[in-house]
Amino acid sequence: MENNKRPESMARINTPELAKQFIDEQVAQIRAQVGDKKVLLALSGGVDSSVVAALLIKAIGKQLVCVHVNHGLMRKGESEQVIEVFGKELDANLVYVDATDRFLNLLEGVSDPEKKRKIIGAEFINVFDEEAAKLDGISFLAQGTIYPDILESIKAAESGKPVKSHHNVGGLPDDMAMELVEPVKLLFKDEVRVVGEALGLPHAMVYRQPFPGPGLGVRCLGAITRDRLHALREADAILREEFDLCGLAEKVWQYFIAVPDFKSVGVKDEKRYEGWPAILRAVNTTDAMTATIEEIPYAVLHRITQRITTEVPGINRVVMDLTPKPVGTIEWE
Repeated sequence: MENNKRPESMARINTPELAKQFIDEQVAQIRAQVGDKKVLLALSGGVDSSVVAALLIKAIGKQLVCVHVNHGLMRKGESEQVIEVFGKELDANLVYVDATDRFLNLLEGVSDPEKKRKIIGAEFINVFDEEAAKLDGISFLAQGTIYPDILESIKAAESGKPVKSHHNVGGLPDDMAMELVEPVKLLFKDEVRVVGEALGLPHAMVYRQPFPGPGLGVRCLGAITRDRLHALREADAILREEFDLCGLAEKVWQYFIAVPDFKSVGVKDEKRYEGWPAILRAVNTTDAMTATIEEIPYAVLHRITQRITTEVPGINRVVMDLTPKPVGTIEWE
């Protein structure tokens, strides 16, 4: 793991000058590593993979091929936005793969969070390998791995157990033909954003909500069902819309809905109504290693609750998670 260890002497990238220095160094390293070969980038559309895309475009231009896989676990409208921004506005070499049924079929009946993550990660690699086989000269796989992913995936010496597995760390097959390119793997999230701004990426893209690689798969808690996944996606869209309207979207580092696989009793139209709870989580952090809870005004919480319980079939309660990190991780799974 020596190549995954951040040097103690490495300065925090918190100024445009340091970001430019980092960019110049990474561009030179990428060119030296890649040469005249092609790179396949796993492009989720989040800040990490977007910054990696911008770095690679700066370094090797059209040698980069971006692949966006819709695994059926994206947020509402997200794949469509990726196609619009990267395929049209940024004129990237973009391959769109709709693998919704493929992923959801593999995940059917799987409730263990680690197994879900590993299934999603392994299938991502299978999809990328298949897409690479359709192209000439693909020798490298680029990923938006960042340092917290590595830290949480390394087994803690005290317990011998990882905090959480990340599909992009340690989950790659030994016989994978492509070599990895991970230019931001030693950066924390706040540093990635500084680099993104220095690269000239749009502000909205740089400060886009963090989203885990397994997507809604680790927010649809327990075994994923399509009806509960749909309810989660709709509830999450309402939360994001309301946070935008009240000015919390950029104030809160990460906010989302999680929906567990149990129901409670409610009342609707004067009848017994069993539905899932929607768990609201909103946290602030700089490095994703610790996190505090954002205090949301009650008026906003009431409006979100009213909309979700009225507009989303299958959900009859909204509750809020007030646990900081530690002891809780940012995601539930």
